[in-house]
Amino acid sequence: MRISGFVSTLLLGVALAAPALLRAQFQAPTDEELKMTADPKAPGAAAVYLNVEEVTDDPQHFCTVYTRIKVLKEKGKELATVEISFPHDNAGITSVKPQTINSDFDVAPAQVKHEGPLAARLSAQTNTFKISNIKARTIHADGTVISFTVRPEDIPVSRAPGKQYSRAVFTLPSVEVGSILEYRYTVQFSDQHFSAPFWQIQRPYFVHKAHFAFNPFNDFLNDPQAMTSRYLLDARGDVINTIIGWPNLPPGVKIATDAIGHLSLDLTDIPPVPNEEWMPPQQSLSYHVLFYYINASNEKEFWTNDEKNWSKDVDRFAEPTAALRQIVGGLVVSGDNDLERAKKLYLALQALDNTDFSPMRGSPELNRPGSRTARRAEDIWSQKSGSSEDIALLYLAMLRAAGLTAYGMKLVDRDRGVFTPGYLSFDQFDGDMVILNSGGKEIVLDPGQKMCPFQTMHWKHAGATGVRQSASGPSMVSSPLLPYTANSLFRTGDVTLDDRNGFTGDFRFLMTGQEALYWRQESLMSGESEVKKRFDDWLASMVPQGVEAHVDHFLALDNPELNLVAVINLRGTLGSSASQTLQLPAFFFEARNHPFVDQALRQNPVDMHYGEQIIDQAVFHLPAEMSVQAAPPDVKIPWAGHAAFASGTKSAPGQITVVRQLARAFTFAKPEEYQDLRGFDQKVAAADQAQLVLTTAAPAVKGN
Repeated sequence: MRISGFVSTLLLGVALAAPALLRAQFQAPTDEELKMTADPKAPGAAAVYLNVEEVTDDPQHFCTVYTRIKVLKEKGKELATVEISFPHDNAGITSVKPQTINSDFDVAPAQVKHEGPLAARLSAQTNTFKISNIKARTIHADGTVISFTVRPEDIPVSRAPGKQYSRAVFTLPSVEVGSILEYRYTVQFSDQHFSAPFWQIQRPYFVHKAHFAFNPFNDFLNDPQAMTSRYLLDARGDVINTIIGWPNLPPGVKIATDAIGHLSLDLTDIPPVPNEEWMPPQQSLSYHVLFYYINASNEKEFWTNDEKNWSKDVDRFAEPTAALRQIVGGLVVSGDNDLERAKKLYLALQALDNTDFSPMRGSPELNRPGSRTARRAEDIWSQKSGSSEDIALLYLAMLRAAGLTAYGMKLVDRDRGVFTPGYLSFDQFDGDMVILNSGGKEIVLDPGQKMCPFQTMHWKHAGATGVRQSASGPSMVSSPLLPYTANSLFRTGDVTLDDRNGFTGDFRFLMTGQEALYWRQESLMSGESEVKKRFDDWLASMVPQGVEAHVDHFLALDNPELNLVAVINLRGTLGSSASQTLQLPAFFFEARNHPFVDQALRQNPVDMHYGEQIIDQAVFHLPAEMSVQAAPPDVKIPWAGHAAFASGTKSAPGQITVVRQLARAFTFAKPEEYQDLRGFDQKVAAADQAQLVLTTAAPAVKGN
């Protein structure tokens, strides 16, 4: 079948063939490359990629990567550290079988068992990976070559913390500004590994020339000599009959396919990956091509089948068994209404060990969905431990066991990506929610998020697209956004000035919603001492130069049913003034917190994660000889339908109170709304620079 354009829903049928391997060799640098100190195609860049090549050969089970980089500034030296990643499972492929059923089958397709909600994870085989070749060198601007001499077997492989992949890292030697970095490595997969590649077209820096090639599994080739007696099965034992390419490419760029079925892509002058503040995940916006094998004939059929299969797996795993009904009976009482029962069960599950928030998360020994010790939801309760998905499904089962109407929901975590209908993979969905139907009203709950209060969601699950169960069957939906009033930060305190032009402050940060959830989850994974360091770093990013702010302690850090409070100590000096006139920032915590002021243009949408309200109130206590000469004017700044800002002061003998309020009711802003957003932010930034002007009375002159 001729492949043309790789449109979003293009199905590449079963007639593709094998490419010749393109193994890039080291090449002598040109004089121009050696002398290069800047790149006119990438003004100001710290580095540029001169060449990128990636070749994947699925029948031969290997991938080769070749890269040449020119380092132009100190920051570009970071590219000397290279990470090679190894996924822990195949992309939807669980086994490779002979064409004819015989003794080589370890299990026939009809006998494949599915015990949990994600069957692909239940039955996926463990893959083995090996770095079979590494060649690397550093070339200085004068042409001196320093070779990389470490053997592949001497490079340790470790599991990436909290990730479903392992990695090996090596660093090129003697890298300087002006160096050319050149390396090539080959990753050899196990004979049972078949998974199509992911081509990351855009890189952190400008790419001059890139080449990608893919040789698919033998059955997808037009070469009779490449045919084998094997075929691929998916997680349900169905035969893989389709390979799909999901692209996001520059206008006019297309994948090339030769007569046999070799797939390739050649590009030049590729801009760096988008990197604007407060944008959706880069992976959703950058140029890339993702290939994958599936059993489907079109998009509608795929999603209809996978939604039904997922829903059946959820119901099977979350069955309200007699054992669960007995457990639930010990946690609720007959007089409880729907919400009371739901909350009691929610709090009981929040007390379980959620392995996704353990300091040891990422360790392979931790239980995962579908593990042999957790074939049903009740097993999670028995072992008092499970992943976020496990606990969400256990909560669903317990609600049903309590006689409540509840449904499962699977969605795309917004901190990782955006749902793409044409990307026919259920693996897009990585978050789990529960929908409770009470009195005709639906309540979305997030039990898999440790420290998340009842009837609250983590922001990454709000406004996200996914699939849900319902009385009429599964369907695609989006979860509701969080109201901005659910996420509040109140910063109140007293600032005392002394007669030596110094000041100290005692503040309390009272946090509800997402800010509180963030710090509590950080504490679970890193410990309170580390959280205090990170909180201090956060404070340092806010306060003006010359002001020190430190967290003394937290209140209710381990209790999500209460407001989280951080007790802050602040100090600084006003310096000296011969005229007895001093200036003091009116707003300590917002003088530097305006991301859009300096960005004139915007290419990508804005994602602020969630709406919020921030209220500041500071009482400044003045010494007897000091008074207020000028106070910030009262300010009101509206952005109709999106946000509002107000600030003002109130004076009393010996003190002045400064109040600031910001309500940001929006979560997303389109690029065409950016100028309105920036205009609002500029006005707020100007108001936040307001100063208190204080004057000190001249000392009395004593008579003779």
